[in-house]
Parts: sequence; C-alpha cells; structure tokens
Amino acid sequence: MTNTALRSALDGAGLSPRQLAYRVGVAPKQVERWLADAALTPHARNREDAARALGVDEEMLWPRAVKERLKTGNDREIIHSYPYRSACPSTVWVELIKNTREDLFLAGYTNYFFFTQIPAFAETLRSKAESGCRIRFLLGNPDGETTRQREVIEDVALSVSTRIRITLGELSKLGPLEGLEVRYSAPEDATNHVSLSVFRFDSEALVTPHLARLVGHDSPLLHLRKQDERGMFSRFAEHAEELWERGQRLPTDGA
Repeated sequence: MTNTALRSALDGAGLSPRQLAYRVGVAPKQVERWLADAALTPHARNREDAARALGVDEEMLWPRAVKERLKTGNDREIIHSYPYRSACPSTVWVELIKNTREDLFLAGYTNYFFFTQIPAFAETLRSKAESGCRIRFLLGNPDGETTRQREVIEDVALSVSTRIRITLGELSKLGPLEGLEVRYSAPEDATNHVSLSVFRFDSEALVTPHLARLVGHDSPLLHLRKQDERGMFSRFAEHAEELWERGQRLPTDGA
C-alpha cells in the first residue's frame, strides 16, 4: 500500500521526491521507498526532518510510528525507571514531597535517607502536617528478627536497626504532631516490607524492589503516576496500605 499522505504532502509543498531527499539528507531511492510502502517507517530523525520540510505534522505522514511512541497499555503509569534508586535526581524527590497535599506515605523499611538527603525535611513535615496533609511512616521494627537477618545480608557499617533508630529520633524531635502517624510493620509482614519500598505522594509513587543483597540506593526504582483504579500505582499502593493496616502503632504517634 502506498503512502498517500506523503504523496499529498509532497504535492502540497511543491516538492519532488528528489528534492525532499536532498532536504532530509537521504538518497532519492529512500524517499521512493517511503512512498511505495506506507508500512515502512523512517528513522525518527528522518521523519522529523521530512515533516519539517513539508510543513506538516509527523503524525500525518506516519501515524503508526507516533502511536507506537505513545504509551497506551498497562505501562502508561510508568513515568520513568532508574536502574538504581541513587540515579533518580534529588529534585524528583524534592518536587514530589513539595507538591503533596493530602497523603504522604513513606513505606520504606528505614526511611533514613529522607532526613539526610532532603533539605529541611523535618521542617517540611511539620509544615505539611500543619496544612492538613496526612503523613505516615511505616518502618521495620529495629529489634525484629527480619531486621537482624537483613543486617547480616547487607553487612554494612550503618546497620538497618541503626538507620531505623535515626529515623525514629528525627521524628521524635517533631514532638506530638497532629497528622503524623508512625507504625512498625507486623512481624509476619516484615519480609514483604523489607523487600519492597513504596513511597507515595498523593497520586504519584516511587517504588523500589530490593535486589538480593543490595541496599536500597543500589536497587532499581520506578516513578509511577496513577491513571486508573487498576493500574500499577494502585497495585503498589494497596500493598503498602495492607502492611499499614496490619502494622503496630507506636506510642510516639502524634495522631
């Protein structure tokens, strides 16, 4: 099937296939192939240059290529993926926290890095709580068996239990704070908790599945944005909510 849209655009622009080939920087025979086969998709740069030379939108000439570039399936909630959590720019975390208005839910096992890597994080928590934002910390139990086992696996100087206690210490400095809730995951859920961190910022989330013996910042991360009720965002959010509902409430809760 010939590419009638491309032929029409050539006629409209008053260009021959050879002239278009010259402007795009390809051989004339290549343009002839584009005209002869509508299923033939040029490289992205050539599509862009051809559309510019003809004064039309790329989608008009090669609609299938543009459609394939847009996410329409179950992966459309994935905004970005990072091979390492540490590869996610700090500005992403800062902006997500800043823009959260209703539900800030941090369900990492230690959540330690928020206090060391996010500027003025404690002050931000206080401000958000005072503005009516619900803030939740789901932590691993520093004295739990899963924590002990994880410390052996990681074998790093700053142990898991130490990182959790640092987070608890930072939270205690805030004093009783309405809207701030803290829980330990239940003993029977601790293994599921330590293997998957879910950080929720209203309708967006950063999710880290922990790989084997790697610490959090060396594991991959997904940035998700909710699009529907059955998408990936909701699946991970439901997982975190289940851990929360079964969790152990701490006496330091400000709620």
